[in-house]
Amino acid sequence: MHPAPLRIAVIDDSALYRQMLLNVLARVPAAEVVGTAATGLEGVELVARTRPDVVTLDVQMPGMDGIEVLREFRRRGLDVCTIMVSSLTAEGAPATVAALMEGAFDYVLKPAGSFAHENREQLLVELAAKIAAIQATHSAPAPVAPERHRSVPRGRYAAIAIGTSTGGPQALRCLIPEMPLDLSLPVFVVQHIPAEFSRSLAARLASISKIPVVEVSDGMPVVAGRVHLAAGGRHLTVHRRGDAVVCRLDDGPPRKGCRPSFDQLLESLIEVYDGRVIAAVLTGMGRDGLEGCRQLAARGGLIVAEAASSCVVYGMPKAVIDAGLAHEVAPLPEVATRLTQAVRDLPLD
Repeated sequence: MHPAPLRIAVIDDSALYRQMLLNVLARVPAAEVVGTAATGLEGVELVARTRPDVVTLDVQMPGMDGIEVLREFRRRGLDVCTIMVSSLTAEGAPATVAALMEGAFDYVLKPAGSFAHENREQLLVELAAKIAAIQATHSAPAPVAPERHRSVPRGRYAAIAIGTSTGGPQALRCLIPEMPLDLSLPVFVVQHIPAEFSRSLAARLASISKIPVVEVSDGMPVVAGRVHLAAGGRHLTVHRRGDAVVCRLDDGPPRKGCRPSFDQLLESLIEVYDGRVIAAVLTGMGRDGLEGCRQLAARGGLIVAEAASSCVVYGMPKAVIDAGLAHEVAPLPEVATRLTQAVRDLPLD
């Protein structure tokens, strides 16, 4: 039996984009549009009246913009999964990142320039994938919390690596500010996001965190006590240069559809730090990180996976947990404590 279509509301101040979204959503079998709105306030009232499962929400609108709409949803207790519709502009990218950190499920990009056939087809592919992920999350039975199923390695670690995708900006907003100021080793983050968005994400995280957060540039030295965020759209690896370790960015082919790839980062960290790496696998679609964690486990590293109970999408952590690779499974609010305990070589509770 196929699950019922998700009920979707479209909020966009442009009549042209509203019609484009309606045309695209009409081709998604898992979607059923229940209404449209041309302003943020109308959108809030539409959601309150129709109680859809999903909203597509324009980031930039006059009056009440997308971020304010999200906050109004929360204020009114309107539990709805929101997909932001964003443009890659100087204003659109920071606003989209802010919306993702406010709890939006994910984003799709507005087709640039004309609504050419290939642009509409790309929007269709992206929207269909997001809606399928939401539907899978809604329809899946609540997973049973797995017991710890690997002995926890003890020893001095040299780096922390964090990988995440859908739901990642909100997860990083929870996790990174909890990292202590006296953290004695470097942190690396792979978030699946475009280049224009990663700059804004690094800046937002830096503004709310105790430790420095930077978007990586090619050749940047690795510094202990700093968060090194992978630049969107490029693979991040690390390499030895004499006594120093430096970051490398490259435009190699995507792995499992991802660039940056968490697998690729982990593999380079394992070699540079001789396996003395802590990996945290957070919310996200897909299986990026599974192969890297498999290699890390074989080299004696520590793997912490986010529990299903706090994941926006239980994909990346599930792949690692189902493969028997996770030493620790913890809800997001506890992950920072687990990482800090491991860095300081304290027993994990």
